[in-house]
Amino acid sequence: MKQEYFEIGQIVNHFGIKGMVKVNPFAEDISIFESLNSILLEKESKLIPIEIEEVKYSKNQILLKIKGINTIEEAEKYRGCYLKIARKDAKKLPKDTYFIADLIGLTVYTDEQILLGKVDDIYNSGANDIYVVKDEKGKQILLPAIKEVIKEVNLEQEKIIVHLLKGLE
Repeated sequence: MKQEYFEIGQIVNHFGIKGMVKVNPFAEDISIFESLNSILLEKESKLIPIEIEEVKYSKNQILLKIKGINTIEEAEKYRGCYLKIARKDAKKLPKDTYFIADLIGLTVYTDEQILLGKVDDIYNSGANDIYVVKDEKGKQILLPAIKEVIKEVNLEQEKIIVHLLKGLE
């Protein structure tokens, strides 16, 4: 089942005295915040539509001015809340590129049809993404997301076919 909403950040603090909030962005391209007029704020398991009035940057964080939040006290109420967008509002991805949310949980097989486990996590090593695959016993294998290793991603069948290079077993 495809995830309907994507987390693009989390409010971690207030900023200044006019009700701005400081956000840790999860999106690879943080300029996404500039292209959005409104986003969804998740508070107590409810999605609340909010309007973005202003976007600024501070180091690797985003500073947002949200319509209706004008004081430190109001901003503080949203600390810890996640910011989300609907899948339909997400940027279209290039061919052979996938949303992490769509890959987590997929079953991973070798090109010799040996079951390795499921994608448990994905992180970036700098050079490329690394797929963390866990079997039912909790043993994990780390696979670099390079074309020599990742041979096929089939979202419909919820599986990934990989070729294990020497040293990856």
